[in-house]
Amino acid sequence: MNFLELILIAVGLSMDAFAVSICKGLSAEKVSPLNMTACGAWFGGFQGLMPLLGYFVGSMFGDYIRAIDHWVVFILLSLIGFNMIKEAYSPEQRENKEDCFKAGNLSIMAIATSIDALAVGITFALLPSVNIWLAVGLITFVTFCFSAVGVKLGSIFGAKYKSKAELAGGIILVFMGLKILLEHLGVF
Repeated sequence: MNFLELILIAVGLSMDAFAVSICKGLSAEKVSPLNMTACGAWFGGFQGLMPLLGYFVGSMFGDYIRAIDHWVVFILLSLIGFNMIKEAYSPEQRENKEDCFKAGNLSIMAIATSIDALAVGITFALLPSVNIWLAVGLITFVTFCFSAVGVKLGSIFGAKYKSKAELAGGIILVFMGLKILLEHLGVF
């Protein structure tokens, strides 16, 4: 597998994290470089870790992972999305927006967006010409960059539209989860 193919895979894998990062930025009134870095590190770290784990686990558990990954992603993204929708309509003061960048919140989303990367790692194990270290490095770096930029883009949009932006972010997450589920069920 050549360098360009690995870059394309890295960009493809980073798109879920990019979309979720935009949603994180939507729910924040103001983001700092630290918020952007934290989001990028969590998403990039998990996007790089999962293919590495998949590579080493190999095909032993491949059928089991492929059998449930879409359900796990659908459930996690839907729960997060519905929570954002609920908060958009909440009459009380919304939570401290810095809370959306806490490690616990970011880790759940990082796991949810990187499950597909685990399957990619299993695929890498089956291909003789994959340099796993180069692949992991590219996936981590590309996802870090996309996620950090996504937080800032979401913040710019969210500062103007506040609760409408949070509602939109929640809807996007729910539909992303639904899309992944329907694709795996063969509807698309």
